[in-house]
Parts: sequence; structure tokens; C-alpha cells
Amino acid sequence: MSIREHPGQRLALAGMVASSLLAVAKIWVGTNANSTATVADGLESAADVIASGLVLFGLWIAQRPADENHPYGHGRFEILAALGVGILLALAGVTITARSIWRIGRDPVLPAAYAMWPLLLSLVTKMGMSFLKMRQGRKMESAALVADAKNDGVDVISSTIALIALGLTLHDPVNMIEADHIGGAILGVIVGILGLTVIRDTVYQLTDAMPESARLDELRRIALSVNGALAIEKCFARKTGLKYHVDLHLEVDPDLTVRDSHEIARRVRLALKKEIPWVADVLIHVEPHEVLRQ
Repeated sequence: MSIREHPGQRLALAGMVASSLLAVAKIWVGTNANSTATVADGLESAADVIASGLVLFGLWIAQRPADENHPYGHGRFEILAALGVGILLALAGVTITARSIWRIGRDPVLPAAYAMWPLLLSLVTKMGMSFLKMRQGRKMESAALVADAKNDGVDVISSTIALIALGLTLHDPVNMIEADHIGGAILGVIVGILGLTVIRDTVYQLTDAMPESARLDELRRIALSVNGALAIEKCFARKTGLKYHVDLHLEVDPDLTVRDSHEIARRVRLALKKEIPWVADVLIHVEPHEVLRQ
């Protein structure tokens, strides 16, 4: 599937273009206008360019079919891309905070008012990108795209903080001259916290954590709706990118032949893959139903 056909990749690519233009505008304008908050927001947008690139790469690799070395597919690359986004954001947050704190008390020059314009443009652009990426990311169950959407959401907050900080400095330069620098530091802290949150969520998926109980209940319900499926002894699921791989221990009549038991298991597998869009594949182990043995 090409980028043109893949909505997640199109959004990631659009995010890269938008973030690139915003980063250049904010860093250039912020530097010339002597606004720490505007430059800090520009640095955060520059990190977004790399983040969207990681998402684009992860989604591209995740589409590749299973092969001899990756029998479960390449979906984990998408989660690794999300982890990369989290690490990048955490590092960007530390850098922005340190830079802003260093400037407090060192640069008493009043920022120029035109530094607000790229922040206002960023605010509007990132609101739209965050909404579109979050909607598509949840639809696809893409950890990387959702992480990128959260990143854009923080951009909205960061631009708002930068606007408030810059506005305070311009409104009362005598008493609020450091507000612009402090706003940049606060922005960095927020970006760093978001990065740590993304890292936590992706590590949770990489350690094969089970999905929520409602999804496991859905698996059991559909499996038991197949004629001949009598009980579920065990039900495990692990996420390998955009979808889950399921391990199921299915109980059937112990007096059935191996052929008949296998046919029931096959129908259960097909039903799960057909009825549940987030299931990539199902491995079924057939067990004798103990009640019928007694």
C-alpha cells in the first residue's frame, strides 16, 4: 500500500510538512524578535518533524507481510516508532527547559510583538492535525499515530503557554520581563512529561500486556457462539503493532475425532478474524471438555 492509499501515512507526512514550516517560522521569528517562548515552541516543532518521520517509517514497515524471520508480521516496528517518539519528546523537553532557565536573568531585552504571529498560526494548525491524527489513530489502533496526535495536542498547549508568557512580558515589561523565559521553561516540562507518558504506554505494549477485559470477553463470546465450541480454558492476546494475536485453548466434546475437533477450531478462528477487526490471527489449542468426561 502506497502513502497515497494509507491515511495514517498521509497524516504523518502532512504533519512533517506542517511542523517543518512552523519550526522554521517560529525559530526565525523568535530569534529576531528575542522571544525565548517562541523559539522554545519552534524547537518543539522541530522535534515534531523527526517524530512524524518515525511514525511514517513505523507505519510503512508495519504494513509489510509476515515472512520467515517475522512470522507474526512487522507490526512491532510501529510500536517501536511510538517509543522513539516518546524518547525524542523527553529529550526535547529537557533541552527546551534547560535553555529557557539558562536565559532567565541574562537577557533583559523586550521581545517584539510580531513574535506572536507564528504562535497563533501554530495553535490553529496543530489543533486540526491533533484531531485528525487521533481519530485515525484510534480507528487503526496505531500506537505511533496516537502518540503523534498527543504530541500535536501538547503543541496546542505549548503555543498557548508561549502566547500567554509573551503577552505578559509585552503587557508589563517592567514586572514581567522574565515571563517569556519562564513560559519557555514550563513548555519544556510539559513536552518532557508527554514523552515519558508515551514511553510508558509503548513499553506496556512491548511487554505483551493483555488487552482490557472487555476485549477478552468479546473473544470468548464469539468463540463460544460457534457450534461445537463448549468452553474456553485459556484466552491470551498480545499486540503486535496495529492488531492482536490471540492464543486460545478451546474445549470440545472429547469423543470427537481429531478431524472434527480441528474443523471446530478452524471455524472458531475464522469467526474471530471475521467478527473482530483488531484480531490479526488466532492460534487454537483443542482441549477435551471435562464435564462431558464425567
